[in-house]
Amino acid sequence: MYIKIQEIAERVRELTARFGTRDPGELCAALGVEVLARPFERQKGAYKIVMRNPFIFIKSDLDPAMERIVLAHELGHHCLHRLEAQRLGGFQEFNIFEMGTDRMEYEANIFAAELLLPDEDVLDAIREGRDTHQIAAALASDVNLVALKADALISRGLPLRPQDRAGGFLKG
Repeated sequence: MYIKIQEIAERVRELTARFGTRDPGELCAALGVEVLARPFERQKGAYKIVMRNPFIFIKSDLDPAMERIVLAHELGHHCLHRLEAQRLGGFQEFNIFEMGTDRMEYEANIFAAELLLPDEDVLDAIREGRDTHQIAAALASDVNLVALKADALISRGLPLRPQDRAGGFLKG
C-alpha cells in the first residue's frame, strides 16, 4: 500500500504537535522505540521488531547530522511501516535510502524530510535565494533530503521546480 506524501506530512504534523519536538531521538524515546548503536560496516541503520518491541539500530560512528537523518528515516519506518516490519521480522537495510525500487524507503525518506525540514525554514531559505546545497548546509541536512522536501511542497501546490536527487543517496 502506498502512502501519499500529504498523509506522511499529516502524520509528522500530528507527531510533532503531540510531543512538542522535531528531534528524532526525543520522539523515539516518547514512542518507546529503543535506539542502539552498532558497529555496522555497510549499513547506516535498521528498524526491527524484536519480541513485539521496536528497535532502531544505528551505525555507531556517524557524524551528528547524518545520525539525525538516519534516525529520522528509521523513525519513519516505525511510524509508517510497523505492521510490515512485524510481518517481515524487520528491515535488513544494506542499501539504506535506495528509493528507486523500494516504496518504503522513499516513504521513510519523505517522513525524514518532513520531520527535519520544517516548511517555513525551507520556504524562508528559498525566498532568500538559496539553492538546495545552501539550504542543506544551513539546515544541517543533505541536498537529497532538501530535494525530497521540495517534492513534498510541490505536492501541496507550491509553485516550485522539482530538484534532482540521487536514488540511492546516503548509501555508502
